[in-house]
Amino acid sequence: MSTHRLPRLTSRPVSDVLLPATYVSPLRQIGLRIALALGLLLLVVVIVYADRGGYHDSAGGPLSLLDSLYYATVSITTTGYGDITPVTAGARLVNVLLVTPVRIAFLVVLVGTTLEVLATRSREQWRISRWRSRLRDHTVVVGYGTKGRSAVDTLVNGGIPISQIVVVDTQQAAVAEANAAGFGGVVGDATRADVLRRVELAAATRVVITTQRDDAAVLVTLTARQLNPSATVVVAVREAENIPLLRQSGADLTVTSSDAVGRLMGLSSVSPALGTVMEDLLTYGEGLEVAERAVLTREEGKSPRQLDDVAVAVVRGGEVYRYYDPTVAQLLRGDRVVVIRPAEELPWAPRPGAEHEPAADPDDESGNGSAAEVSSTGSDRRG
Repeated sequence: MSTHRLPRLTSRPVSDVLLPATYVSPLRQIGLRIALALGLLLLVVVIVYADRGGYHDSAGGPLSLLDSLYYATVSITTTGYGDITPVTAGARLVNVLLVTPVRIAFLVVLVGTTLEVLATRSREQWRISRWRSRLRDHTVVVGYGTKGRSAVDTLVNGGIPISQIVVVDTQQAAVAEANAAGFGGVVGDATRADVLRRVELAAATRVVITTQRDDAAVLVTLTARQLNPSATVVVAVREAENIPLLRQSGADLTVTSSDAVGRLMGLSSVSPALGTVMEDLLTYGEGLEVAERAVLTREEGKSPRQLDDVAVAVVRGGEVYRYYDPTVAQLLRGDRVVVIRPAEELPWAPRPGAEHEPAADPDDESGNGSAAEVSSTGSDRRG
Protein backbone atom coordinates (compact mmCIF):
# COMPACT_ATOMS: atom_id res chain seq x y z
CA MET A 1 0.00 0.00 0.00
CA SER A 2 1.40 3.37 -0.98
CA THR A 3 1.74 6.07 1.61
CA HIS A 4 0.99 9.74 1.15
CA ARG A 5 2.89 12.51 2.87
CA LEU A 6 0.48 15.15 4.09
CA PRO A 7 1.61 18.77 4.48
CA ARG A 8 1.53 20.10 8.00
CA LEU A 9 -1.52 22.20 8.65
CA THR A 10 -1.12 25.61 10.23
CA SER A 11 -2.85 26.28 13.51
CA ARG A 12 -6.19 28.08 13.48
CA PRO A 13 -7.73 30.51 15.96
CA VAL A 14 -10.21 29.37 18.57
CA SER A 15 -13.60 28.64 17.04
CA ASP A 16 -16.59 30.95 17.35
CA VAL A 17 -20.23 29.91 17.12
CA LEU A 18 -22.27 32.21 14.88
CA LEU A 19 -26.06 32.08 14.63
CA PRO A 20 -28.39 33.96 12.27
CA ALA A 21 -28.89 37.40 13.80
CA THR A 22 -32.28 38.91 14.65
CA TYR A 23 -32.36 42.53 13.51
CA VAL A 24 -33.74 45.17 15.89
CA SER A 25 -33.75 48.79 14.72
CA PRO A 26 -31.63 51.29 16.71
CA LEU A 27 -34.71 53.45 17.49
CA ARG A 28 -36.46 50.43 18.93
CA GLN A 29 -33.45 49.58 21.09
CA ILE A 30 -33.30 53.15 22.46
CA GLY A 31 -37.05 53.12 23.02
CA LEU A 32 -36.81 49.92 25.03
CA ARG A 33 -34.04 51.41 27.18
CA ILE A 34 -36.03 54.57 27.89
CA ALA A 35 -39.14 52.53 28.71
CA LEU A 36 -37.13 50.45 31.19
CA ALA A 37 -35.72 53.60 32.81
CA LEU A 38 -39.21 55.12 33.15
CA GLY A 39 -40.50 51.90 34.63
CA LEU A 40 -37.82 51.96 37.31
CA LEU A 41 -38.60 55.62 37.98
CA LEU A 42 -42.31 54.89 38.53
CA LEU A 43 -41.42 52.01 40.82
CA VAL A 44 -39.38 54.34 43.05
CA VAL A 45 -42.22 56.90 43.03
CA VAL A 46 -44.71 54.30 44.26
CA ILE A 47 -42.34 53.18 47.01
CA VAL A 48 -41.65 56.74 48.22
CA TYR A 49 -45.30 57.81 48.07
CA ALA A 50 -46.47 54.72 49.93
CA ASP A 51 -44.06 55.60 52.76
CA ARG A 52 -44.35 59.39 52.48
CA GLY A 53 -44.71 59.78 56.24
CA GLY A 54 -41.10 58.74 56.67
CA TYR A 55 -39.73 61.53 54.48
CA HIS A 56 -39.04 65.18 55.39
CA ASP A 57 -39.28 68.04 52.99
CA SER A 58 -37.09 71.02 53.85
CA ALA A 59 -39.75 73.23 52.27
CA GLY A 60 -42.17 72.07 54.94
CA GLY A 61 -45.39 70.08 54.85
CA PRO A 62 -46.06 66.43 53.92
CA LEU A 63 -44.81 64.94 50.65
CA SER A 64 -47.18 65.08 47.74
CA LEU A 65 -47.15 62.82 44.72
CA LEU A 66 -45.16 65.46 42.87
CA ASP A 67 -42.66 65.58 45.73
CA SER A 68 -42.28 61.81 45.57
CA LEU A 69 -41.71 61.99 41.83
CA TYR A 70 -39.09 64.70 42.30
CA TYR A 71 -37.28 62.72 45.00
CA ALA A 72 -37.27 59.63 42.79
CA THR A 73 -35.80 61.48 39.84
CA VAL A 74 -32.95 63.11 41.75
CA SER A 75 -32.20 59.84 43.53
CA ILE A 76 -32.02 57.25 40.75
CA THR A 77 -30.17 59.62 38.44
CA THR A 78 -27.49 60.06 41.13
CA THR A 79 -28.03 63.83 41.06
CA GLY A 80 -28.61 64.15 44.80
CA TYR A 81 -30.09 67.13 46.65
CA GLY A 82 -28.69 69.75 48.97
CA ASP A 83 -27.69 73.36 48.54
CA ILE A 84 -29.78 73.97 45.42
CA THR A 85 -33.22 72.40 45.51
CA PRO A 86 -36.41 73.34 43.73
CA VAL A 87 -38.92 74.62 46.26
CA THR A 88 -41.94 75.75 44.25
CA ALA A 89 -44.21 73.31 42.49
CA GLY A 90 -43.47 74.91 39.12
CA ALA A 91 -39.73 74.52 39.55
CA ARG A 92 -40.08 70.89 40.56
CA LEU A 93 -42.42 70.21 37.66
CA VAL A 94 -39.85 71.65 35.25
CA ASN A 95 -37.21 69.47 36.86
CA VAL A 96 -39.34 66.38 36.31
CA LEU A 97 -40.47 67.16 32.76
CA LEU A 98 -37.31 68.65 31.31
CA VAL A 99 -34.23 68.02 33.43
CA THR A 100 -34.87 64.37 34.16
CA PRO A 101 -35.36 63.31 30.49
CA VAL A 102 -32.07 65.02 29.69
CA ARG A 103 -30.39 63.11 32.51
CA ILE A 104 -31.84 59.81 31.31
CA ALA A 105 -30.71 60.51 27.76
CA PHE A 106 -27.26 61.31 29.07
CA LEU A 107 -27.08 58.06 31.00
CA VAL A 108 -28.25 56.12 27.94
CA VAL A 109 -25.51 57.69 25.83
CA LEU A 110 -22.85 57.33 28.51
CA VAL A 111 -23.59 53.85 29.85
CA GLY A 112 -25.76 52.40 27.10
CA THR A 113 -22.90 51.08 24.99
CA THR A 114 -21.38 49.13 27.87
CA LEU A 115 -24.74 47.76 28.96
CA GLU A 116 -25.59 46.79 25.39
CA VAL A 117 -22.32 44.89 24.97
CA LEU A 118 -22.86 42.99 28.22
CA ALA A 119 -26.49 42.25 27.41
CA THR A 120 -25.66 41.18 23.86
CA ARG A 121 -22.94 38.81 25.02
CA SER A 122 -25.18 37.25 27.66
CA ARG A 123 -28.06 36.93 25.24
CA GLU A 124 -25.83 35.43 22.55
CA GLN A 125 -24.36 32.90 24.98
CA TRP A 126 -27.87 31.91 26.01
CA ARG A 127 -28.90 31.51 22.36
CA ILE A 128 -25.84 29.38 21.63
CA SER A 129 -26.44 27.13 24.64
CA ARG A 130 -30.07 26.68 23.68
CA TRP A 131 -29.14 26.02 20.04
CA ARG A 132 -26.55 23.39 20.95
CA SER A 133 -28.94 21.63 23.32
CA ARG A 134 -31.37 21.13 20.42
CA LEU A 135 -28.83 19.70 17.97
CA ARG A 136 -29.72 16.04 17.55
CA ASP A 137 -29.64 13.89 14.40
CA HIS A 138 -28.42 16.89 12.43
CA THR A 139 -26.05 17.31 9.49
CA VAL A 140 -22.62 18.92 9.83
CA VAL A 141 -21.17 20.45 6.66
CA VAL A 142 -17.44 21.19 6.84
CA GLY A 143 -16.51 23.84 4.28
CA TYR A 144 -18.96 26.37 2.83
CA GLY A 145 -17.36 26.93 -0.53
CA THR A 146 -18.88 26.06 -3.90
CA LYS A 147 -19.16 22.34 -3.09
CA GLY A 148 -20.43 22.98 0.41
CA ARG A 149 -23.13 25.39 -0.74
CA SER A 150 -24.29 22.96 -3.42
CA ALA A 151 -24.45 20.14 -0.86
CA VAL A 152 -26.45 22.31 1.53
CA ASP A 153 -28.86 23.38 -1.22
CA THR A 154 -29.47 19.75 -2.12
CA LEU A 155 -30.08 18.82 1.51
CA VAL A 156 -32.56 21.65 1.99
CA ASN A 157 -34.34 20.86 -1.29
CA GLY A 158 -34.46 17.25 -0.14
CA GLY A 159 -36.48 18.20 2.94
CA ILE A 160 -33.78 18.53 5.61
CA PRO A 161 -34.82 21.45 7.90
CA ILE A 162 -32.50 24.45 7.89
CA SER A 163 -32.27 24.22 11.68
CA GLN A 164 -30.80 20.71 11.30
CA ILE A 165 -27.82 21.82 9.18
CA VAL A 166 -24.67 23.28 10.76
CA VAL A 167 -21.75 24.78 8.82
CA VAL A 168 -18.09 24.74 9.90
CA ASP A 169 -15.54 26.86 8.06
CA THR A 170 -12.22 28.52 8.82
CA GLN A 171 -13.34 31.75 7.14
CA GLN A 172 -15.67 34.04 9.09
CA ALA A 173 -17.04 35.47 5.83
CA ALA A 174 -18.17 31.98 4.75
CA VAL A 175 -19.94 31.34 8.05
CA ALA A 176 -21.51 34.80 7.88
CA GLU A 177 -22.85 33.88 4.43
CA ALA A 178 -24.29 30.68 5.90
CA ASN A 179 -25.88 32.74 8.70
CA ALA A 180 -27.49 35.00 6.12
CA ALA A 181 -29.05 31.90 4.57
CA GLY A 182 -30.42 30.85 7.97
CA PHE A 183 -27.85 28.24 9.05
CA GLY A 184 -25.98 28.10 12.32
CA GLY A 185 -22.22 27.88 12.01
CA VAL A 186 -18.88 27.73 13.73
CA VAL A 187 -15.73 29.56 12.67
CA GLY A 188 -12.78 27.28 13.26
CA ASP A 189 -10.53 24.48 12.06
CA ALA A 190 -12.57 21.27 11.79
CA THR A 191 -9.44 19.15 12.24
CA ARG A 192 -9.62 20.13 15.92
CA ALA A 193 -11.86 17.98 18.09
CA ASP A 194 -12.98 20.94 20.24
CA VAL A 195 -14.35 22.71 17.16
CA LEU A 196 -16.43 19.70 16.13
CA ARG A 197 -17.66 19.27 19.69
CA ARG A 198 -19.12 22.77 19.51
CA VAL A 199 -21.46 21.60 16.74
CA GLU A 200 -22.39 18.49 18.76
CA LEU A 201 -20.91 16.18 16.13
CA ALA A 202 -21.28 13.19 18.47
CA ALA A 203 -25.06 13.51 18.06
CA ALA A 204 -25.01 14.13 14.27
CA THR A 205 -26.44 11.73 11.70
CA ARG A 206 -24.44 12.94 8.69
CA VAL A 207 -21.12 14.66 8.11
CA VAL A 208 -20.37 16.24 4.73
CA ILE A 209 -16.71 17.24 4.27
CA THR A 210 -15.88 19.63 1.42
CA THR A 211 -12.52 21.09 2.37
CA GLN A 212 -10.24 22.69 -0.23
CA ARG A 213 -7.35 20.29 0.45
CA ASP A 214 -7.27 16.50 0.62
CA ASP A 215 -4.91 16.43 3.60
CA ALA A 216 -7.37 18.55 5.58
CA ALA A 217 -10.19 16.23 4.51
CA VAL A 218 -8.28 13.22 5.86
CA LEU A 219 -7.69 14.87 9.24
CA VAL A 220 -11.29 16.07 9.50
CA THR A 221 -12.53 12.56 8.65
CA LEU A 222 -10.31 11.02 11.33
CA THR A 223 -11.50 13.52 13.94
CA ALA A 224 -15.16 13.17 12.98
CA ARG A 225 -15.00 9.38 13.03
CA GLN A 226 -13.35 9.43 16.44
CA LEU A 227 -16.15 11.60 17.86
CA ASN A 228 -18.98 9.74 16.11
CA PRO A 229 -18.37 6.15 14.95
CA SER A 230 -21.91 5.72 13.57
CA ALA A 231 -22.51 8.86 11.50
CA THR A 232 -22.52 8.70 7.71
CA VAL A 233 -19.39 10.52 6.52
CA VAL A 234 -19.29 11.74 2.91
CA VAL A 235 -16.07 13.37 1.72
CA ALA A 236 -15.21 15.32 -1.42
CA VAL A 237 -11.67 14.55 -2.61
CA ARG A 238 -9.74 16.28 -5.36
CA GLU A 239 -7.33 13.45 -6.26
CA ALA A 240 -8.48 9.85 -6.73
CA GLU A 241 -5.21 8.51 -5.29
CA ASN A 242 -6.28 9.78 -1.85
CA ILE A 243 -9.51 7.74 -1.79
CA PRO A 244 -7.94 4.67 -0.06
CA LEU A 245 -6.49 6.93 2.62
CA LEU A 246 -9.87 8.52 3.22
CA ARG A 247 -11.57 5.12 3.38
CA GLN A 248 -9.02 4.01 5.98
CA SER A 249 -9.72 7.21 7.89
CA GLY A 250 -13.41 6.31 8.19
CA ALA A 251 -15.16 7.84 5.18
CA ASP A 252 -18.30 5.94 4.11
CA LEU A 253 -18.40 7.52 0.68
CA THR A 254 -15.92 9.59 -1.31
CA VAL A 255 -16.67 11.78 -4.29
CA THR A 256 -13.80 12.70 -6.60
CA SER A 257 -14.76 16.18 -7.70
CA SER A 258 -12.14 16.65 -10.41
CA ASP A 259 -12.74 13.22 -11.99
CA ALA A 260 -16.52 13.66 -11.87
CA VAL A 261 -16.36 17.02 -13.59
CA GLY A 262 -13.94 15.69 -16.16
CA ARG A 263 -16.15 12.70 -16.99
CA LEU A 264 -19.22 14.91 -17.29
CA MET A 265 -17.37 17.25 -19.62
CA GLY A 266 -16.13 14.30 -21.68
CA LEU A 267 -19.62 12.82 -21.97
CA SER A 268 -21.06 16.18 -22.96
CA SER A 269 -18.46 16.70 -25.65
CA VAL A 270 -18.92 13.21 -27.14
CA SER A 271 -22.72 13.10 -26.71
CA PRO A 272 -24.42 16.41 -25.85
CA ALA A 273 -27.71 14.57 -25.31
CA LEU A 274 -26.12 12.26 -22.73
CA GLY A 275 -24.57 15.25 -21.01
CA THR A 276 -27.98 16.91 -20.88
CA VAL A 277 -29.53 13.85 -19.21
CA MET A 278 -26.72 13.64 -16.65
CA GLU A 279 -27.08 17.31 -15.85
CA ASP A 280 -30.84 16.81 -15.46
CA LEU A 281 -30.24 14.02 -12.96
CA LEU A 282 -27.84 16.21 -10.98
CA THR A 283 -30.20 19.20 -10.99
CA TYR A 284 -32.75 19.10 -8.20
CA GLY A 285 -36.41 20.11 -8.40
CA GLU A 286 -37.23 19.69 -12.09
CA GLY A 287 -37.10 17.04 -14.80
CA LEU A 288 -35.70 13.74 -13.53
CA GLU A 289 -34.13 12.90 -10.20
CA VAL A 290 -32.51 9.91 -8.53
CA ALA A 291 -34.26 8.79 -5.33
CA GLU A 292 -34.30 5.91 -2.88
CA ARG A 293 -37.57 4.44 -1.63
CA ALA A 294 -38.96 1.39 0.11
CA VAL A 295 -40.30 -1.57 -1.86
CA LEU A 296 -44.10 -1.50 -2.00
CA THR A 297 -46.11 -4.52 -0.89
CA ARG A 298 -47.39 -5.11 -4.42
CA GLU A 299 -43.79 -5.11 -5.70
CA GLU A 300 -42.54 -7.92 -3.45
CA GLY A 301 -41.49 -10.97 -5.43
CA LYS A 302 -41.09 -8.98 -8.64
CA SER A 303 -37.90 -8.30 -10.54
CA PRO A 304 -36.47 -4.76 -10.37
CA ARG A 305 -37.05 -4.59 -14.14
CA GLN A 306 -40.83 -4.97 -13.58
CA LEU A 307 -41.30 -1.83 -11.46
CA ASP A 308 -43.23 1.16 -12.71
CA ASP A 309 -40.21 3.31 -11.85
CA VAL A 310 -36.89 2.89 -13.59
CA ALA A 311 -34.92 0.95 -10.96
CA VAL A 312 -31.14 1.16 -11.14
CA ALA A 313 -30.12 -0.47 -7.85
CA VAL A 314 -31.45 -2.41 -4.87
CA VAL A 315 -30.36 -1.89 -1.25
CA ARG A 316 -30.55 -5.07 0.83
CA GLY A 317 -29.00 -5.52 4.25
CA GLY A 318 -26.99 -2.35 3.88
CA GLU A 319 -25.41 -3.55 0.61
CA VAL A 320 -26.08 -1.93 -2.77
CA TYR A 321 -26.71 -4.27 -5.75
CA ARG A 322 -27.17 -3.29 -9.39
CA TYR A 323 -30.65 -4.00 -10.69
CA TYR A 324 -29.44 -6.90 -12.88
CA ASP A 325 -27.55 -8.68 -10.09
CA PRO A 326 -28.93 -12.24 -9.61
CA THR A 327 -28.85 -11.69 -5.85
CA VAL A 328 -31.79 -9.30 -6.12
CA ALA A 329 -33.63 -11.04 -8.94
CA GLN A 330 -36.72 -10.92 -6.70
CA LEU A 331 -37.53 -8.04 -4.39
CA LEU A 332 -38.16 -8.84 -0.73
CA ARG A 333 -39.93 -7.07 2.09
CA GLY A 334 -37.52 -4.57 3.65
CA ASP A 335 -35.59 -3.95 0.42
CA ARG A 336 -35.11 -0.43 -0.84
CA VAL A 337 -34.78 0.54 -4.49
CA VAL A 338 -32.87 3.37 -6.11
CA VAL A 339 -35.01 4.71 -8.93
CA ILE A 340 -35.10 7.44 -11.54
CA ARG A 341 -38.39 9.30 -11.12
CA PRO A 342 -40.03 12.61 -12.01
CA ALA A 343 -38.90 15.49 -9.85
CA GLU A 344 -42.44 16.72 -9.12
CA GLU A 345 -44.02 15.41 -5.94
CA LEU A 346 -46.15 12.30 -6.33
CA PRO A 347 -49.08 11.41 -4.01
CA TRP A 348 -47.42 8.19 -2.88
CA ALA A 349 -43.90 9.57 -2.69
CA PRO A 350 -43.18 12.30 -0.11
CA ARG A 351 -40.37 14.70 -0.91
CA PRO A 352 -36.99 13.08 -0.23
CA GLY A 353 -35.79 13.76 3.29
CA ALA A 354 -39.20 14.93 4.55
CA GLU A 355 -40.36 13.26 7.73
CA HIS A 356 -43.71 11.71 6.84
CA GLU A 357 -45.47 8.66 8.16
CA PRO A 358 -45.18 5.81 5.63
CA ALA A 359 -48.06 6.18 3.18
CA ALA A 360 -50.18 3.21 2.24
CA ASP A 361 -49.85 1.86 -1.27
CA PRO A 362 -52.98 3.00 -3.12
CA ASP A 363 -53.03 -0.27 -5.13
CA ASP A 364 -52.58 -2.42 -2.02
CA GLU A 365 -55.98 -3.52 -0.72
CA SER A 366 -54.50 -4.68 2.58
CA GLY A 367 -53.29 -1.14 3.31
CA ASN A 368 -49.98 -2.43 4.54
CA GLY A 369 -47.85 -0.96 1.75
CA SER A 370 -45.18 1.59 2.49
CA ALA A 371 -43.90 4.31 0.24
CA ALA A 372 -41.61 6.32 2.44
CA GLU A 373 -38.92 7.79 0.23
CA VAL A 374 -35.66 9.61 0.71
CA SER A 375 -33.15 10.89 -1.77
CA SER A 376 -29.66 9.51 -2.09
CA THR A 377 -28.34 12.69 -0.45
CA GLY A 378 -30.71 12.41 2.48
CA SER A 379 -30.65 8.68 3.20
CA ASP A 380 -28.94 7.00 6.10
CA ARG A 381 -26.60 4.42 4.65
CA ARG A 382 -26.16 2.60 7.91
CA GLY A 383 -29.21 0.47 7.12
